[in-house]
Formats: sequence, C-alpha cells, structure tokens
Amino acid sequence: MAESVDKMVIEIGRAKDIGADLVEIRLDSLKVFDPHQDLQTLIKGSPLPTLFTYRPTWEGGWYDGDEKTRQDALCLAMEFGADYIDVELQVASEFNDSIDRKKPEKFKVIVSSHKYQSAPSVEDLGNLVEQIQLAGADIVKFSTTALDITDVAHVFQIIEHSQVPIIGLVMGERGLTSQMLCTKFGDYLTFGTLESGLVSAPGQPTINDLLRLYNFRQIGSGTKVLGIIGKPVGHSKSPLLYNEAFKSVGLNGIFLHSLVDDIAYFFRTYSSTDFAGFRRQSDGKLLGFNTDYVGAISAIEDGLQGSPTASSTSSSPLAGKLFVVIGAGGAGKALAYGAKEKGARVVIANRTYDRARELANTIGGDALSLADLDNFHPEDGMILANTTSVGRHPKVDETPISKRALRSYSLVFDAVYTPKITRLLQEAEESGATIVTGLEMFIGQAYGQFEKFTGLPGKIL
Repeated sequence: MAESVDKMVIEIGRAKDIGADLVEIRLDSLKVFDPHQDLQTLIKGSPLPTLFTYRPTWEGGWYDGDEKTRQDALCLAMEFGADYIDVELQVASEFNDSIDRKKPEKFKVIVSSHKYQSAPSVEDLGNLVEQIQLAGADIVKFSTTALDITDVAHVFQIIEHSQVPIIGLVMGERGLTSQMLCTKFGDYLTFGTLESGLVSAPGQPTINDLLRLYNFRQIGSGTKVLGIIGKPVGHSKSPLLYNEAFKSVGLNGIFLHSLVDDIAYFFRTYSSTDFAGFRRQSDGKLLGFNTDYVGAISAIEDGLQGSPTASSTSSSPLAGKLFVVIGAGGAGKALAYGAKEKGARVVIANRTYDRARELANTIGGDALSLADLDNFHPEDGMILANTTSVGRHPKVDETPISKRALRSYSLVFDAVYTPKITRLLQEAEESGATIVTGLEMFIGQAYGQFEKFTGLPGKIL
C-alpha cells in the first residue's frame, strides 16, 4: 500500500529483500492512478510475482468510483502480465465472464469475501466457499473476524478439507494464530506487512515476524503448536525466546501467544496432539506444571545470596524471612507456595482482601489489603514480591507501594519485565534494597518449560 506508484516500486523491492514470495499491490491506496501507464510500471518494475487488488469501499477498501472503471483496470493488469487478480465475490461472476476468452494460461483469479464483523460457523463457511467456487474462482479466499479464539478452528477445518486452493484468514488478536498456522492445514498463502501498523486488514503480522520470529517456512502438517494463553497476552516475550530455541535444536514446533476468553472451551476445541504444551492423561484430564515459582524463587534466592547480609548456611536464604506477596492471582499463588516451601513466613497483600485471605488460609500465611501495605512494616529486612501487572507498559508510572514503605525491605522482586526496571524496582534500589527483575524470573521459568516441552536440557536456552 502506498499513495504513489514510485513509492510502491520501492516497497516491492523491500518486500523481496525481506523475503516475500509475491507482492499484493493495493491500487485503491493510490492518490493518483493512470491504469495504462502505472500498471506497466508496477508489473515491469516488480522482481516478484504480482497480485493486484482494487478494493472498493463496499468491501472495506478505499476505491469509491465507477465500478466499470475499476474492473477495466483489473482486466488491464491481467493483460499486462499480472500473476493474480483479487476480485470480490459480489462481482466475481460478471468479472470472470468478461475475461473468459482473454485469460492467460498461468493467470489466476482469487475470488474473495471479507466479513470483518462476524465469526461464521463451519456450515456458513462451507456454504461461502461453495459460492466462491461457483463464481469462477481459481483460488478461494475468505476473511473473517474471531469473536473467540475457537472461531479460528472453524477456518482450519474448512481449509484442511478443501478440494481447491484456498486462503482462509481470521482477523484481530484472537485470530492471529490463523495467520501463522494456515500453512499447517494446507492454506495457499498468508499475508505479511512490511512494517508494524501498516496493515491492509486488522491484525496482520509483519513479514519479518512471520519469517524470523515464527519460522513460517518450516511450518507444515507435522508441526507441533505450543504457546502461552492468557488475557491479556500480547505483551508476552515468550514467542521470541522459544521459537529461537526450537529453531536452534531443530524442533518442528511453533510457539504462539493466544488470547483466550474461556479456557475450558479452548482446551475442548484444540484437543488434538498437535496442540501440545500440556499433558493429556489417559482419563482425558489435563496435567500441567508450574515453573513460575521455580524461576522466581531461584532468582530471589540468588539475589539474597549476593546481598551484603547473606548468611553462609546451607538452607535457603528465604528461611525465616518475612515474605510479602502482592497479588493473589496465578503468579501470586506460585510465589506464595514457593516461599512457604523454602521456610519463609508469607503475607499476601491484594486489592481484594477476601482473595488475599483465601490464599493465606490455604498456605498458612497472613493477609492484608493492598491499601494497608504502605503502613505494614513489622520488621526490617523483609522480602517484597509484586506479581500484579501494576507498572507494566504502557502504565510505567504506576507502582503498587509507596517509596517510603520500601525502606523496610532488603530485597524487592517485580514479575513485570516490560519495562525491565519498573518504577517499583527503581525506587526500591534508591531505597537501598537489592532488586530482582521479572526478566530473571522469565528466563528461569523458561528453563523448566523448555525441558517439559522438548525433553531436552533447559540450559540449552
């Protein structure tokens, strides 16, 4: 997409350099367009096969002119040597009739349908594919939006059983997996943008992410799918770590982050052995392993052992310490159990006191409301662990506790790792405490996960 032909030619060159196989040229993004001159310039100037799209406003594009003029331009692109034309289902039969006798042997018509506001059922998608085929498509294309990540499974089912070349895409954050896994199920192609934010449809990944981060060219029918699920989850750096690690050991796997609204529905939908990262037992139950507490507690112990007040005893440096956990969610529970196991006296501080009390009762600790934390300093040399998202990008100016209250702590840990040094950690260091970053926990827990995923030693990371 570009406003001028000259810029399009430059961007086509960039696409080739980055690693694209073909380039889609969005004619409707041009501010000025002379079909006879500009189409020849674009086709002759492209080092890659070309796919021309002239999307009208009624299908989500920018062209708002005469329909015959639009179709004539697409026909002219075919005559000048374009490899593919994308034409909308609504006018596909008419367009295909008009080019029937002039159509070059290797030229392909993609007939497309874009339903960005809905998530069709498998039956509806099957009917849509049939309509597109009947309209004369050489290649079927449809694009929908996921209201839930399980909607993507409907698209995979259609792609996998299609008897014709097909492009099936699901837009939005919940549909991101469709962009990465389409080739696993037999999709004809996927789309990548030149740079983040410059998208022709919502939620498109960059070419660079597809090829370098997700190892797109290595994905096939036997590729295992692993990942992190959550809500929110887009901030996770886990794909950066694991996909590089998988590539380094030659593992046929891809690691994705997936926005999941209903975890039970997600596991029921993606139940095949291709979707790994958890253990399904013979009775159908799922078995999981928590590695968060191992990564966090190990990092905190290392921080204490390196502090000026470290003792030389063989037991954990956490033994006997007062360990304050902020947050009663998944990470909070993991750290509370881990600290208790190491002999610490645990206090849970949470915005909702009842949740703090519930966790504290479970592990044999005490509870505080977050509002009372600033005035809680029964002794010096305490340990503080923030397991909430307070301070995470973009709200980097937030902190769960005042700087004044940090004077009672000898070590402060923050599970947030974007940014690496949060306001909490910065103020803790200024108050004289040893700090442990969320990145140290992230790397530590990754060792254990990698071993569970691959059966290989985690230190290979």
